[in-house]
Amino acid sequence: MDFEFTRDEENKLLNRTELDFVLKYEGATPSRKEILGKLCALRNADPKKCVVDSLEGEFGKQEIVASARIYENEEDLKATELDYVVKRCQAEEKPQDEAEA
Repeated sequence: MDFEFTRDEENKLLNRTELDFVLKYEGATPSRKEILGKLCALRNADPKKCVVDSLEGEFGKQEIVASARIYENEEDLKATELDYVVKRCQAEEKPQDEAEA
């Protein structure tokens, strides 16, 4: 996956960095969580403080135009973002019993 950032602005009012980017990939379309993980690794950010908002792809192209937001803390993220956006971007944690099996 190759990221090409088209916009990188700091929004001081909402304590976040707003990103627009083009993601070029090969093979299967990456999931939202894979994109979030790679983006957080590139930006050296905590995945719990990031959301990937929109993903737009075109048929036949292996690229996605997307936007994401990286917050300074989790409280600002939960106060600003809609619950379903936060839920779909956060990694699912397995219950303790399943993790040990």
